[in-house]
Amino acid sequence: MEISVFGLGYVGCVSLGCLAKNGHHVTGVDVSAFKVELVNRGKPTILEKDIDAIFKEGYEKGRISATMSAADAVKNTELSIICVGTPSSPHGHLNLSYIYKTAEQIGEALRAKDSFHTVVIRSTVLPGTNQKIGEIIEEFSGKKRGEHFSVVSNPEFLREGSAVKDYYHPAVTVIGGDHEGALEKVVSLYTSLDAPIEITDIKIAELIKYVNNTYHALKITFANEVGNICKSLDIDSHKVMELFCKDTHLNISPAYFKPGFAYGGSCLPKDLKGLVTLGHDNYVQTPVLGCIEGSNEHQKKVAYELVAKTGKRNICFIGLSFKEGTDDLRYSPSVDLAETLIGKGYHIRIFDENVRLSKLIGANEAFINERLPHLSELIVADVEDAIRNADVVIVNHRTFDAASYLQLLAEKAAVVDLVRIPELEQLPNYEGLCW
Repeated sequence: MEISVFGLGYVGCVSLGCLAKNGHHVTGVDVSAFKVELVNRGKPTILEKDIDAIFKEGYEKGRISATMSAADAVKNTELSIICVGTPSSPHGHLNLSYIYKTAEQIGEALRAKDSFHTVVIRSTVLPGTNQKIGEIIEEFSGKKRGEHFSVVSNPEFLREGSAVKDYYHPAVTVIGGDHEGALEKVVSLYTSLDAPIEITDIKIAELIKYVNNTYHALKITFANEVGNICKSLDIDSHKVMELFCKDTHLNISPAYFKPGFAYGGSCLPKDLKGLVTLGHDNYVQTPVLGCIEGSNEHQKKVAYELVAKTGKRNICFIGLSFKEGTDDLRYSPSVDLAETLIGKGYHIRIFDENVRLSKLIGANEAFINERLPHLSELIVADVEDAIRNADVVIVNHRTFDAASYLQLLAEKAAVVDLVRIPELEQLPNYEGLCW
């Protein structure tokens, strides 16, 4: 394939070299005459393991060249990859002037071109940029997206120092677009790689890089705060984290990575507070660990606001324990939500097949007597009756047989889903917590 790569910085240079190694003819485009001259001598524009040999091979086979003319590059290629920089401002906003300027240049070039052109965004951009790029290209080309060109989002996941290895061995290749032919063309660039290819919505493809890197930053900070606590106690922090990483069922796994309601139960709140307090008692600051509880409390507030905005006062809870399959109400976020609603004058009914007052003993009984002493008056034995007499239904357990009550639920003012049950999403009055 004939490909043009706009921007000969880190991502552009690696992409140019690796695409050429895969057999494509690639033209680099940059405003820097120095970088263009380097490429045209078969030299990379960056210092990176293995890139020199890749460039030398590609140049000798006639697959690598560079130009300062965007018009020539677009005219002579069928696919353009945008890899220009998107630096942050001091306030965290992106400077998109370079990528917008590139879109203008591509648009101007397409004005004189008849064949369909595919534009691929590899630069790290926020959701909505793909759409804006398409609008700019339409404006400057006089052509229509979907008929004469398409814009595909294909974020890169390259790390400096191992970028070539990362290019050829990604965990996953993410591609987002709205044109089948363009998507197929971009997919063909990666079929030789031993990694899954995920075709997804454009905005998901735009956001995922930010989510990935933010989590990486969180992991580093989490490990550092654990390390600081360990050092204060003369404990080997590396051994602690080595043991932590051996748990691939919960710790290093997809477990818990589902947006939803707040955490609860008798373990997480208690143990988090214990670790934060341990650090405090040893004069160790733990800013990230210390903010977790506050974020969890905020999620409860988000749930309350979803109910409050309905303007209705009769509420039905389906599920009250902190998770399905248990009758444990201690530190249940649903108990907190119910308590808040009752305190603000709402009328609530609760259906939870696992909560039976006659079986609540010990700490669970004491907790309920303190927090919801009138629980016996709130619990109903018939879920259909609970739904029928409510204006708003809050679903907190995935075990709820939603399919059996869809018609009845559709008559309610709102169905607030805290756990994401697929059957409920078809309802016209559906409201997901954070989806």
